Amino acid sequence: MQIVSAWLRIPFWQRVLAGFVLGALAGWAFGPAAETWFGPLGTLYVTLIKMIAVPLVFFAVVNAVSSLHGQQSVAALGGRTFAWFAITATLAVCVGLAVGLLLQPGKGLSGLAMAPDFTVREVPSPVQVLLDVVPANPFKALADGMILQVIFFAGLLGFALVKLGERVAGLRKLAAEASDTMIQVTRFVLEMTPLGTFGLIAALVGAYGFEKLLPLGTFVLALYLACALHIVVVYGGLLLAHGLNPLKFLRGAAPAMQVAFVSSSSFASLPVALRSVTHSLGVDRSYAAFAVPLGASIKMDGCGAIYPALSAMFVAQYFGLELSASQYFIILLASVLGSFGTAGVPGTAIVMVTLVLSAAGLPLEGIGYLVAIDRVLDMMRTMTNVTGQMLVPVLVAKETGLLDREVYEAAASNVGVEGGEERDPA
Repeated sequence: MQIVSAWLRIPFWQRVLAGFVLGALAGWAFGPAAETWFGPLGTLYVTLIKMIAVPLVFFAVVNAVSSLHGQQSVAALGGRTFAWFAITATLAVCVGLAVGLLLQPGKGLSGLAMAPDFTVREVPSPVQVLLDVVPANPFKALADGMILQVIFFAGLLGFALVKLGERVAGLRKLAAEASDTMIQVTRFVLEMTPLGTFGLIAALVGAYGFEKLLPLGTFVLALYLACALHIVVVYGGLLLAHGLNPLKFLRGAAPAMQVAFVSSSSFASLPVALRSVTHSLGVDRSYAAFAVPLGASIKMDGCGAIYPALSAMFVAQYFGLELSASQYFIILLASVLGSFGTAGVPGTAIVMVTLVLSAAGLPLEGIGYLVAIDRVLDMMRTMTNVTGQMLVPVLVAKETGLLDREVYEAAASNVGVEGGEERDPA
């Protein structure tokens, strides 16, 4: 037990970083065999995270909504949240376009090989996306992990508990207890993160090598640079404008950012993101239970804004096409609106690029050249997504008095078993 206690006393981010470095070394040493030997560790970890995500969100949303005193507060918070989603997405598109113009990742390339498994994705209509938010079978939505449908049903159930008042006081208490239980289960699972990180990175490094990345190295560099600038400059600037220290935010958000980077999944990162926002950054649990899962479905600054904008620049440059001012505006508009319009659609990045290229009149076959390195791109895209999904609740909480400043300033980075209790702002 002393070994376990000593392990848990090491800061969470340091344990994850150690798993990352050791995984990269193992992948380099074992080569393609690393995917066979270590890949199952990463698969097990992602499966565990997905196992807890849906019940965690379901009980958290039911508990959050049922504890509110009316629907106006939900509507007001929802309006602010959506507004910041749109503002930060617009800024993300601008960053993507600026980096594309600066580095010109598509210039001077020729003879790229299209990924053999590439097929053009069908973009669903906005009406169909809206209809898909309502689950025909809520139990199927829970089983399939359809987060938007789960939020809708859980929110409806929570409003029903508010309407029935004291007649269902016991059920409200049960929802709160179930939510607390899932938070504790989440802490247990998060202790697997260093091991899961080791397996995921070892498998990735062993399977990829450098030969797949070299032809598109400039594009990889451009994407990573654009995402880093968006996180540091845009997000940092917004935090400073709200009187918040960006370094404190990055410290508190680091565990979820690390999980997002290695797992390449907003859904898999959802439990640790929710835990980081409440426990480490001081956002009110009732609001966070609504905002963070919603962001995991529709807040995609990396996949839905930066990547489509940069991809459009790459395709235009590769095919020698000059973009007009109207096409730049179409790229901007399609990226911002499309990220909302493809909410909950699997493979958001590819769907978004398809949507943006179609709207701008650019060759869709250009997507096939990027699919071959998509896993490497998706790591940084997802980390940017999840960082934005945590940023917006912090900004809205600061604006509405739902941020515990003492917790934010402490910015704990340990979100595991010994992470302590979240504190709700008074």
